[in-house]
Amino acid sequence: MTSHQSHGERLLGINGVELCAEIFGDRAAPAIVLVAGAAASMLWWDADLCEQLAARGRFVVRYDHRDTGRSTCYPPGQPPYSFTDLTLDVLGIQDALGIERAHVVCQSMFGGIGLILGVDHPDRVASLTFVSSSTGADDLPPPSSDLAMPAEPDLSDPAAVVEYVVAGARAYAGGSPYFDEAAIRALAERDVARARSYASTLVNHYAIEFDGPARGGFGDIAAPTLVVHGDHDPLLPLPHGEALRDTIPGAELLVLKGAGHDLPRAVWDDFVSALVRHTEGGRS
Repeated sequence: MTSHQSHGERLLGINGVELCAEIFGDRAAPAIVLVAGAAASMLWWDADLCEQLAARGRFVVRYDHRDTGRSTCYPPGQPPYSFTDLTLDVLGIQDALGIERAHVVCQSMFGGIGLILGVDHPDRVASLTFVSSSTGADDLPPPSSDLAMPAEPDLSDPAAVVEYVVAGARAYAGGSPYFDEAAIRALAERDVARARSYASTLVNHYAIEFDGPARGGFGDIAAPTLVVHGDHDPLLPLPHGEALRDTIPGAELLVLKGAGHDLPRAVWDDFVSALVRHTEGGRS
């Protein structure tokens, strides 16, 4: 698909840092903010996917977390921020773009951002969607025994880093028939080349403190909630998604057949249709 609804990337000064964001579609439409998972820049929300959502009448925002892409980076292993700071970054992006209430879509580990938003800032959330995420309960199944992550690369060698990212994506796909190595390699090459510090990208999110929400948990989320989970997910097997559905009042679960811990292009039609239904309504 040829991009035609992107307004381009911009650097926003928020909470004392620079965050790179890109917006798609009509500013008057319901706003969807896409929150990527740990160690993932906004590129992992594919531009074509954003275009499809914009074409279905949504104002779409994707952005680089701190320590990814073109946003502010810190020395590897020394992130001076917490989950709460990353949550306030989302609210700062909403403020900068004039979005009072957003439909927020959070992926993987950064479902924790959605939790903090939903519990501590319910007035800023029109709905929540959790993709490949978890409640983190102790009784949930561990990662698949078949999940074999690659060895750490030589960070001074961009080609080795790309190979590492591709191998990790292959592992997270969980044997999905939809894994597209050529597309992932092209994405990884762009991601590594674009980052201020990919060494920081690879480690810093896993070193931050989970310090929220200030009160309550997933059971206290009142926003309409959609849970999206692949049935091939080897990192957080499907019972993690089922636990989110069962814990959040009124939550619905969309199981993506054949998907792993990702959103391969082959399941976009199902995902986009479900997200558009979930985010029906006027400008937020």
